[in-house]
Amino acid sequence: MRYLSANDHYRQRFGKKMYRVAISLDVTCPNRDGSKGTGGCIFCSAGGSGEFASDKSLPVREQIDMAVAKVRSKAGADAGYIAYLQSFTNTYCSVQYLDGVLNSISSHPMIGAVIIGTRPDCLPDEMVSLISDYNRKLPVYVEMGLQTSNDNTARLINRCYDTSVFGEAAGRLRCEGINVTGHVILGLPGESVDDMMDSVRYVVDSGCDGIKFTCLYVLKGTKLYDMFINKEFEVLGMEEYFDIVDRALDIIPEGMVVYRLTGDGPKSILAAPEWTANKRAVINYINRRFG
Repeated sequence: MRYLSANDHYRQRFGKKMYRVAISLDVTCPNRDGSKGTGGCIFCSAGGSGEFASDKSLPVREQIDMAVAKVRSKAGADAGYIAYLQSFTNTYCSVQYLDGVLNSISSHPMIGAVIIGTRPDCLPDEMVSLISDYNRKLPVYVEMGLQTSNDNTARLINRCYDTSVFGEAAGRLRCEGINVTGHVILGLPGESVDDMMDSVRYVVDSGCDGIKFTCLYVLKGTKLYDMFINKEFEVLGMEEYFDIVDRALDIIPEGMVVYRLTGDGPKSILAAPEWTANKRAVINYINRRFG
């Protein structure tokens, strides 16, 4: 295989196949509540990219039980599970609140690790210290949304933090021995392929342990959707997108985990590109081209 996949990494680290179970917390984002901006990133849905997660009103342990029950018949008795805090910004809360969440997760007998999705500008020292403490009890992965290293594009997408903040946060996390993943979106409005490669290099140079790629997809109800309807940009075709991924993989050093080559939005609100909705066809294509 051209790259170290999430599945291969998890098998190497845990000795078995691991399944992510998405759970939701009662959190928002600083560029939604007005502290840094409003409306969120222009591509992000009202659900904060957590349409596949559980109901945040339920206790964390109950969310885990429900999520595991959904996949357990497919996963098999020997599989392991990773709690995935995916929706919105999961360190944009009090240290006490996240402590309670991580305590519930770490004490659950089915959970072998946790992924915390967040923003690099929401990781004060006391939050990093808390995550470090739990990382000694079970593996903690912190997934940060960079999306682009181009600050002009970052302003366009309403990211509301400077790129340097990502590198600084990645460094502090790595100093604590915490596994860090950077998320990059390929195909953002106005970006050249060279811009996208610069973003990949930035994640690599930041010392991240892993990277996650997503093709820009357009969800109804977002600012990006309005731009798409007004023909302010074009989405990437499947071959075009994976040609860009192919170039990106040449930048990834040996041992760096590629957690995802692309993503897919909920079909009920997906406007474009249409090819991302055919998940089976996309997976088959990835296996043929990069397997």
